[in-house]
Amino acid sequence: MFRVKLPGILLIIMLQSCILQIQESAGFELKNSRGIFTGIEQNIPGDVLSPNDFKGTDTERIQKAIYAAKGNSNKVVIPMHNARGGNIWKIDRAILLPSNISLILDNCIIQLSDICRDNMFRSDNVGVGITNPDWNYNISIVGIGEVQLRGADNPRSTGDAYRTLTLTNEKGRVSYGSDAGKDGMKQKGDWRNNMIQIAKVDGFKFKNITIRNSHAWAVSFERTKNVELSSLRFMNPEYIQVKGADVKTYNKDGINLRHGCKYFRIDNITGINGDDLIALSSLDAAPYFHTNGDINSYQVTSTKWTGPEDDTEQVFITNCQTNYTGVAIRASDNASIHHVYINGVITKARPDTPPPYGGSPYTVLVGGRGYGDNSVRGKINNIYATNLFGDGKSLILVESPVSDCQFINGIYTGTAPEAITYNVDKKTTQNIIEVNLIKVPDSRQ
Repeated sequence: MFRVKLPGILLIIMLQSCILQIQESAGFELKNSRGIFTGIEQNIPGDVLSPNDFKGTDTERIQKAIYAAKGNSNKVVIPMHNARGGNIWKIDRAILLPSNISLILDNCIIQLSDICRDNMFRSDNVGVGITNPDWNYNISIVGIGEVQLRGADNPRSTGDAYRTLTLTNEKGRVSYGSDAGKDGMKQKGDWRNNMIQIAKVDGFKFKNITIRNSHAWAVSFERTKNVELSSLRFMNPEYIQVKGADVKTYNKDGINLRHGCKYFRIDNITGINGDDLIALSSLDAAPYFHTNGDINSYQVTSTKWTGPEDDTEQVFITNCQTNYTGVAIRASDNASIHHVYINGVITKARPDTPPPYGGSPYTVLVGGRGYGDNSVRGKINNIYATNLFGDGKSLILVESPVSDCQFINGIYTGTAPEAITYNVDKKTTQNIIEVNLIKVPDSRQ
């Protein structure tokens, strides 16, 4: 015989119902093949989550999935289909990436919305007002199939921190932005215009992604180490179309390594870009520097060079092709960039995409001017570049007193008399080896 105490059962049912209502109101509903679960605490370890398992805007659902996965599966899959309708995920503010998280982008399109004035993805240890960022670890964003990350249809702000927003294609240090001239809106760009902003991360992977029309640098790293970048495609021309009109958006680098980036492996990078395909910058511009979290800066961490920990080194670049400039290595004053290995970079103009500034100035730049005091002799050293092709204003351009560098195997079809150009007194350089750098006529001439 079974004895049932009805009031006790009713009490349990009522309590469970209240808990479910509270959790659902907090937006923690998660649906999967086993039914409906509510609450992050009920995520079973090993489950792979999707933003479609959550409620809210696209940004909110992606962020909820990341937080729910953290410490459990540590993995989130963003699929092609958006349960809110359509096949595009619209981002209103930066998706923040904690340590030990993997995003799998499965044949999806993710786009910044027209109300967004922020990165698309950012490591969660940095941001506005974060003055003492901690380190993050082991973050990856990997694409499966055809994955696109897109800028806004009508971006509020483009360009770097020194460019004033404009609605027209006027001359000067300007860049398009729909916020131009609006009261209360910041009238210059900043690091939020970078599509992917990663800083102070040890362990990062970014693979098999196409980026279209980033608002400034497509992927920017600061003080980051142990990184793998591969199979990235940039469609980042200087001009974009807004409401049927061509507008100019400036400083459209593909990949930026700034201050203290170490142990990078960069392979199979192609693109149409409005500036350097890959730029390595270690600048000592004191006392004119920005602090951590300064919204008026082009970096989310401090631009101050504090010593060798802020030097860039041990960077390996292979198999790259672009319509404009290839690899730029810039250092100023006492900051150093050293031990950079480059194998296989092609810069070739495209008839369908006019290059910025009247043509590519180099395939590989070693030095750079106009970024603080000139680089101290020998601070740029051990740069090894081989298997280069270029049709611009130079193949290799040296603008600083570099040392211990080797440039081997290059074909140049541009307008300069030699494949390598020195815009610095060659006597100030030391131990530079040039082997098999060939100037040949352009087949178009």
